[in-house]
Amino acid sequence: MNANRVDVVIVGAGPAGMAAANVAAQRGLSVTVLDEQAAPGGQIYRAITQTSARRLQILGPDYAAGGELARAFAASGAKHERGASVWQVTAERTVDYVQDGVVKSLRAGSIILCSGAMERPFPIPGWTLPGVLTAGAAQILLKSAEVVPSQPVVLAGCGPLLYLLGWQYLRAGVPIRAIVDTTDSADYRRALTHLGGALKGWRQLAKGLKLMRALKRAGVPFHQGATDLALEGADALEAIRFSVAGRVQRLPATLVLLHQGVVPNTQVSWSLRARHRWDDAQLCWVPETDAWGELDVADIYVAGDSRGIGGAQAAAEQGRLAALEIVHRAGRIDRAMRDTLAAPVHRALREMLHIRPFLDALYRPKDANRIPADGVTVCRCEEVTAGQLREFVKLGCLGPNQAKSFGRCGMGPCQGRLCGLTVTEVIADARGVPPAEVGYYRVRPPIKPVTLAELAAAHEAALRRDDTQQPVQAVAESHDTAAR
Repeated sequence: MNANRVDVVIVGAGPAGMAAANVAAQRGLSVTVLDEQAAPGGQIYRAITQTSARRLQILGPDYAAGGELARAFAASGAKHERGASVWQVTAERTVDYVQDGVVKSLRAGSIILCSGAMERPFPIPGWTLPGVLTAGAAQILLKSAEVVPSQPVVLAGCGPLLYLLGWQYLRAGVPIRAIVDTTDSADYRRALTHLGGALKGWRQLAKGLKLMRALKRAGVPFHQGATDLALEGADALEAIRFSVAGRVQRLPATLVLLHQGVVPNTQVSWSLRARHRWDDAQLCWVPETDAWGELDVADIYVAGDSRGIGGAQAAAEQGRLAALEIVHRAGRIDRAMRDTLAAPVHRALREMLHIRPFLDALYRPKDANRIPADGVTVCRCEEVTAGQLREFVKLGCLGPNQAKSFGRCGMGPCQGRLCGLTVTEVIADARGVPPAEVGYYRVRPPIKPVTLAELAAAHEAALRRDDTQQPVQAVAESHDTAAR
């Protein structure tokens, strides 16, 4: 399959991708940004260029701040390929993607992976019932189409997004039945050891406190330190059950939004066989990179939340750093200029990450909400339960890759993306070893679905191109022969 050549291919048009594109394009490099959405912004700034004034008012100033970055991206000269689903990235820096049903390829001098984050799985009893969604999915509906629930909603779990979405729902007039918060006093005590960093990031801390105060002033019931979460219902959600201070409570509900943080989307970096490590602070896998974001695969970089969770502003700074290094290697700036331009970026990034250890400690998901009981489904695609995984371990299964052979776990449409962390932790728990020893799935392309018809059409088009070039090549060869 023939591939067009560009200096830089960026996968993802979120904060990291847009910021990287702005820097690289302004320095004269040819830049193509591939993104699945119809407009730039990623998840955090989703639909920022298409939003209404009312939606801006509901979503708040942090969301609106993405407009400036998106406008700079639109004016940067970078090529933005919308609706482009990347299904393969190779170590030789070829990027294959599907757009409008057509398979296309790009050959890059450098690649920056800005695939962002995804919500951490929340495998508790009943989490697959109709009426149970994630907070992130609900926020997508709000940002992209201003779709909000008409019935009272329960938000359950932990993490800043839970309070942010609750605050946004208040502004949108959505009735909030309750917030069931798993954060307890032990979490606050653990987080206090990182208070110094939190105070350095006081602006972010103040934003979080403001959200919580607004929710409490509105009279939203808070159930703090909730344990033993379970969702009840026969064919659809009917209630959420939990315990607080040993007292069992049951709230009738037809809509529950679950959330316990986000984790890096590492599918592409895993498929490249790049080195990853288990981050015990964030309880997830993160790719190993140098200070500029480069993997151990030459000229391929990772920026933003797919490198480690740090938030939108930190993601943008990481995108700028990766682009500066690429611009330097391309000979557009020397090392001294690179370092001069990068110094304020490094400084801003450090300031934005001061609060991260505090947040990671405070909102650390509970073991029971990550490593479920036997009857809970872990792999939704293939309907594999935690109990089945534990039985696999008894039969000699050592890790996620073997779990595929034992019961097709991780072999469904999502390719293990949604169950991977849970599978690692369940097996590690059953074996009594650290997650790092268990490992992760061996991720292979296609990362995203691509049909045989699409691949065949691309192959036939390549053959047709070759046929048209053969007469020219034959003439050239005959001239060469005559000359000799």
